[in-house]
Amino acid sequence: MVLIAAAVCTKAGKTIVSRQFVEMTKARIEGLLAAFPKLIPAGTQHTFVETDSVRYVYQPLERLYMLLITTRASNILEDLETLRLFARVIPEYCRSLEENEIVENAFNLIFAFDEIVALGYRESVNLSQIRTFVEMDSHEEKVYQAVRQSQEREAKNKMREKAKELQRQRMEAAKKGGKPAYTTSGGFGSSTGYTPAPSVGDIANVSNDVKPPTYTSVQKQLPTRAMKLGSKGKDVESFVDQLKSEGESVVTNVNNVSQPGHKSIAIKPDIDGVHLKQEEKLIVSMGRDGGVQQFELLGLITLHIGDEKWGRIRVQLKNQDKHGVQLQTHPNVDKELFKLRSQIGLKQPAKPFPLHTDVGVLKWRLQGADESLVPLLINCWPSEAGDGSCDVNIEYELTQPDLELADVNITISLPIGCSPIVGECDGTYNHEARRNQLIWSLPLIDSSNKTGSLEFSAPKAIPNDFFPLNVSFNSKSTYAQIKVTEVLLVDDESPVKHSVETVLFPDKYEIV
Repeated sequence: MVLIAAAVCTKAGKTIVSRQFVEMTKARIEGLLAAFPKLIPAGTQHTFVETDSVRYVYQPLERLYMLLITTRASNILEDLETLRLFARVIPEYCRSLEENEIVENAFNLIFAFDEIVALGYRESVNLSQIRTFVEMDSHEEKVYQAVRQSQEREAKNKMREKAKELQRQRMEAAKKGGKPAYTTSGGFGSSTGYTPAPSVGDIANVSNDVKPPTYTSVQKQLPTRAMKLGSKGKDVESFVDQLKSEGESVVTNVNNVSQPGHKSIAIKPDIDGVHLKQEEKLIVSMGRDGGVQQFELLGLITLHIGDEKWGRIRVQLKNQDKHGVQLQTHPNVDKELFKLRSQIGLKQPAKPFPLHTDVGVLKWRLQGADESLVPLLINCWPSEAGDGSCDVNIEYELTQPDLELADVNITISLPIGCSPIVGECDGTYNHEARRNQLIWSLPLIDSSNKTGSLEFSAPKAIPNDFFPLNVSFNSKSTYAQIKVTEVLLVDDESPVKHSVETVLFPDKYEIV
């Protein structure tokens, strides 16, 4: 096989991108490309045409043609196989098969074409290898990035050490001069495993017996930097500014100043009371012939308290789980209280929960390989017809009748250029030709419509073309049947007004 050139052109004959692989004058290649539209026979299904000297092998791509020019002595079967690979490369680098999109990604396409053909002969590569070669992964670049990250870590460490040193000096001056000390409210320490927002330095609690001076006014505007300790704080600010100038994202906290008779400065939270968020994430992978390859459920309850008067509380749960999920409480949560009364409370009841931050208090996990665990089973059954087409039947079944799945989308892969003919459909469907996908949409799946089906036929297709299938949805019901029933104060167990947000969604849900 000797391949002379590869090109992407419009059906009117305008050449958008062309790459030649053998020595040939510009006038000669332009003449061959200009002659192509005139040679296409009308009303035929052929994908090649020959002249006295060359052979044109082409494939329609919506309003474009993927064109290969070869010698007449080349193997037509190899030509067609190479043409299919070229046609698969274009959607890999272009979001749509439009002229402006091809022009915008012209160089990426030329680089990919060079990986397929060298000196007129086909290379033994597949689409994955082409993608790797074009990315041009550089070891030197990785070394440079590693060195840069190391330098950034060193700058951060120096910043923290300097901030601690300045804070110690400030605390000593406060003890001697009677100035007010900085304090922080108690909460989960650094050993809890939950990562708080980073702050400059660690501020310790200091008891000061010297009567602090009174102030007539409180600063109204919040400082825009992490900490300001007199004139010495400029060193800390310079470190922060240096990191920001290098592109490092630095999150700053405002530390409250405790003063008798005055309210401390604080950022007004979005939530004034008690808010709990219950989040469950599904990871499911099933085989096209049945069987669960991967099933994992990850759950987490986070607590957000917006007012300090609700800091000392306990959360009452109702556990109706039937699947055997593995529960794990936060290290600072009283495990015995949780086992005996299904309540979430701190080991030290006198201490409050942290304010104005999302704190994870309970998480759970479930793994298995039983199909009964999968909440929504998808059965895709493609069968080949005698004329080269495929008849596809897809069914779903809700195995957990207590779940309500909203905005369900089942995305089915299609071969390039395929226009499916839909026969029966529960719900709605949408053919996205640019992405070569058929999306089956159902607004709600619950116990009233536990099953449903979609039937369509696809010309010029084989069963493997329709995989993988991907499923997306969202739900306000819980899979593990763990619910928040009430929130109680520690002192008198009186109920506290609260809100609960529940969400269940798939992180990955596919049939391969």
